[in-house]
Amino acid sequence: MTTFDHRDFRKPDEVRDFEYGQVELLRIDSREVGRLTLKPGWRWSTHVKPIAGTDLCEAPHFQYHVSGTLRVRMADGTEFDATPGQVTSLPEGHDAWVVGDEDVVVVDWWGATHYAEHQ
Repeated sequence: MTTFDHRDFRKPDEVRDFEYGQVELLRIDSREVGRLTLKPGWRWSTHVKPIAGTDLCEAPHFQYHVSGTLRVRMADGTEFDATPGQVTSLPEGHDAWVVGDEDVVVVDWWGATHYAEHQ
């Protein structure tokens, strides 16, 4: 790599709003990184499933959890909470929802490119 790029989520390239949430995308060095902000009450199967048109989230994710608690349920029923400071690698086939009254903020390097994108 002979050049550098320096970007800021205060000036995203694209913003997608959906009920109880938002994804902000940065395009950097021919890649994309997303910041998802999910409000209390948000659940993938309620608020994004109608946009995605699939039974479960089919986007793989590689995320750093900045704030809030996100409960994840995999297709096989395995369930766990992701909390600030943790990193998750999720394959396709999961549901997720906000636990508690704090916004969930995650930075996602794999799954944000088409997240909540109307087909």
